[in-house]
Amino acid sequence: MDLPLGARIGTSSLRRQSQLLHARPDLTIAMLRGNLDTRLRKLREGQFDAIVLAAAGLRRLAWAHEITEYLAPQISLPAIGQGALGIEGRRDDLFIHSLLSELNHAPTKIAVLAERGLLLRLQGGCQVPIAAHATLTETGMKLEGLVASVDGKELIRDTIEGTIEDPESIGIQLADRLLARGADRILQAIYGAT
Repeated sequence: MDLPLGARIGTSSLRRQSQLLHARPDLTIAMLRGNLDTRLRKLREGQFDAIVLAAAGLRRLAWAHEITEYLAPQISLPAIGQGALGIEGRRDDLFIHSLLSELNHAPTKIAVLAERGLLLRLQGGCQVPIAAHATLTETGMKLEGLVASVDGKELIRDTIEGTIEDPESIGIQLADRLLARGADRILQAIYGAT
């Protein structure tokens, strides 16, 4: 929020672009490509006033010192499953499943299942401005989601609460609420443009 009017921001995410433009329509958003080292170099060279990256990736590479600001979910709701890691194993390999079960973090699994339920119902992919963030509460789960136009002029956001027994259904219910409020029109415009 302290950046000057018209600041040039680099990101490779339409989801982040749409939310930043919704919060600050004066910003100039430019696509940022390359690995993390290349992206940081472009910032240092002055190609951008700021760049937006996933903090989880910077932390994994021990580059947390490069982070100057964390964007609150009210400004930039994360991508579905943002920061969650997954390991795959063959479905019928019981030995591998027994090993992997020790690594499973149940609260993360529940949250990601809810977020993925929303994404599935909206038929979204990684190049569509759809975001969701699930958190477990004392009584169940809270899921916040949004669909936005690429230019950030339209942004439909809602929150739902429910139990953790069927997290995917909570995601689907929230998606239906977003669709009923006009997200279908935004998504059709995006899909028609691609």
